[in-house]
Amino acid sequence: MDSFIIAALALCSLTAPAFGDKGTGKARSCSDIRQFYSGKGFSLDGVPQSEISGEHLRICAQGYTCCTSDVEDNLAMLSRREMEGLLREAGRSLQTSLNGHYKAFDSYFIELLNRSAVILQETFTSTWGITYLQNSQVFTDLYTELSQYYRGSNVNLEEVLNEFWAKLLEKLFYQANKQYFISEDYLECVSKQIDTLRPFGDTPRLMKTTVTRRFVAARSFVQGLVVSGEVVRKVSQVQLSQECMKAMMRMTYCPHCRGMASARPCANYCSNVMKGCLANQADLNTEWKHLAETMIQVADLFDGPSGVDSVILSLPYRISEGIVTMSENLQSINSKLFQACGVPREGGTGSTGVDDMKKGKVIVEDKLGSSSSKMDKLVSDVTMNLRELQPYWVSLPSVLCSDRVATGTGAEDKCWNGMSRARYLPEVIGDGLASQINNPEVEIDITKPDMTIRQQIMQLKIMTHRLKNALNGQDVDFQDTSDDVSGSGSGSCPDGGSCSRSPGLIVPATDQPIIYQYPPENEKVKASANQNLPCITIYLLSLLILLLRR
Repeated sequence: MDSFIIAALALCSLTAPAFGDKGTGKARSCSDIRQFYSGKGFSLDGVPQSEISGEHLRICAQGYTCCTSDVEDNLAMLSRREMEGLLREAGRSLQTSLNGHYKAFDSYFIELLNRSAVILQETFTSTWGITYLQNSQVFTDLYTELSQYYRGSNVNLEEVLNEFWAKLLEKLFYQANKQYFISEDYLECVSKQIDTLRPFGDTPRLMKTTVTRRFVAARSFVQGLVVSGEVVRKVSQVQLSQECMKAMMRMTYCPHCRGMASARPCANYCSNVMKGCLANQADLNTEWKHLAETMIQVADLFDGPSGVDSVILSLPYRISEGIVTMSENLQSINSKLFQACGVPREGGTGSTGVDDMKKGKVIVEDKLGSSSSKMDKLVSDVTMNLRELQPYWVSLPSVLCSDRVATGTGAEDKCWNGMSRARYLPEVIGDGLASQINNPEVEIDITKPDMTIRQQIMQLKIMTHRLKNALNGQDVDFQDTSDDVSGSGSGSCPDGGSCSRSPGLIVPATDQPIIYQYPPENEKVKASANQNLPCITIYLLSLLILLLRR
């Protein structure tokens, strides 16, 4: 009997649960987490002074803990708010960078247009005097239309340039033939002969080629900066899922509940949590890279001898060249116009203005100055930044983990793996939603992508398509770009034709997703609790037998 009692007592001492990680038999104090919890702005009402049994926990492991259900819920919501705050902050930083490039390019482009207009006004006034002033509206309208086109207005650039030369022909013909009475109908007939007569030589064609190509590129480029910034803003505001919140809680604050406040996550563990939480964001990667690469190609059109600054500042020279060509061939042009439209009757408002037109070519000073180097700098800065930003969406997990994971010698064996301080065994999974089917940390339905992010992927596709058109000098229309994608994810195609929806995700054929899980902690807790009852009974019986023997 004595041997039985001794064996029973020894067995119970081995199976009896230990309080806390050290197994001291005494519940640990909760002073550390109470201080931490209060420092986060929460009330200490209901927070225990020492550890309690953790069967109530729904996110953290159900061992002995200092966290009540309310504490766990509050810390879980806090972890999500903090994570969403970090994503918004990262997004704001990227938006600031893109907006800075936009402002720098935009202000310089407008500066170039204004300088070009001033150069034209100053040189034309000094050369042609009253003749220019009486017809200055034609030139003012041209610069206004060019500016509006660049700003995104629904303006057909080729029509603007064609109309400019047609109006200029009317004005110069009228100026050179003041001795005649010339009606509006007659001038309309004159402008219709411009393609046949080519009064300005090859200048209109050359100017149209260079101006159209550079303005289309500039407009699409700044629009690309705007669209990419908007994509970042909208994606950075996407709320994290409930499953992500739980995973963030397990990684960030469950160590506090277990009395391991100093424990930092294992590197691979953090990567899996972040990749699961940001799976939809990672799917932006392909189209984001395509957009950046295409914008870099478009930016290459801005510098060099035929870059944007050279084209804009040479407008006065080109226009002057065309006017001189007409003045040198005015007699032949008049003869052909009289033949096509009839000879106007005499009795105009004054003498011929031929002499005014033959004052010679406008000498446009080379006022490019430091513009070329400034454009080189703008292009260099933006292309370098665009290259750096290409992996932004897939690099977010590593960026967010960089300052929170365990480091140093032996860190991988003593880091927090979601359950305790130990090595993290699962492999790091891939990027994107489809790769999350085997994520051991975040449970995700890969068949239900986030629609806000899918819409932004479509926006990137549309913008890249427009930029590629711009590379070929094809005009693009940016009206209502924010509405290109409807709430359902469908949108109008850039080329006006029918377009298919983006291909659906192909889900691997499997009966059930393979999820690597740790043993359920709650089963351990329940088992230990049930094992306590027999041990207590044995203790009492053994003591009773010993007393009776006396």
